[in-house]
Amino acid sequence: MTDTANRNVLIIGGHGKVAQLATPRLVSAGHDVTSLIRSPEQVPDIEALGSTPQVRDLTALRVEDWVELMRDMDVVIWSAGNGGRDGSSATYAIDRDGALALIDALTQLGEDAPRLLMVSYLGSLEHGVSPEDPFFPYADAKETVDRRLLDSDLDYLILAPSRLTMEPAGGIEVVDNARSTEDSSTTSRELVAMVLTEMAGRQSLPQEKILPFVDADGGADAAQRGVEKL
Repeated sequence: MTDTANRNVLIIGGHGKVAQLATPRLVSAGHDVTSLIRSPEQVPDIEALGSTPQVRDLTALRVEDWVELMRDMDVVIWSAGNGGRDGSSATYAIDRDGALALIDALTQLGEDAPRLLMVSYLGSLEHGVSPEDPFFPYADAKETVDRRLLDSDLDYLILAPSRLTMEPAGGIEVVDNARSTEDSSTTSRELVAMVLTEMAGRQSLPQEKILPFVDADGGADAAQRGVEKL
């Protein structure tokens, strides 16, 4: 890890797979982590990871609620998502409206706003998904949010991994931010967690505001070296 500092980190969607992989890494790096989760039943899992749970329904949070949640934070990680479980209305409520409310709150905080690490996906800006496709609400929501960030002056980085897997992290390859026409490219969730940990601690983020990356050959050591060079 390069040029790092210890931070107060808020993870939105703290019980998700990426978040649960990132949390112990962030704690081990010396960060103080708080995890926003939706259910009291998830509290023991979050505490076991070394994070402080905050049980809130993010779809019910207003801009002023987000402001209060983020006021003492240095870094906010957005790793929440409906994942298609509860239909298009839930997808838009979480992946679009919830994220836009958070961005409004960051804007309202001005110079006191924490850094935002937004987990998106490869090719979100030109996704080409048909409105008839069940994936469209997610694609539409993520494009809206990512374009809103790109139009802002916030301190942020959009992570754009390919199709996520639970495979161990190997190497990392930075690619063009275009949705693959094939289903061959993948990105390990562990690799996403490594990138989040690296970017949370850095003094400054990369100049490019979108980081599209996929798996490459190599083991965990190769992945860590690659992440540190980003």
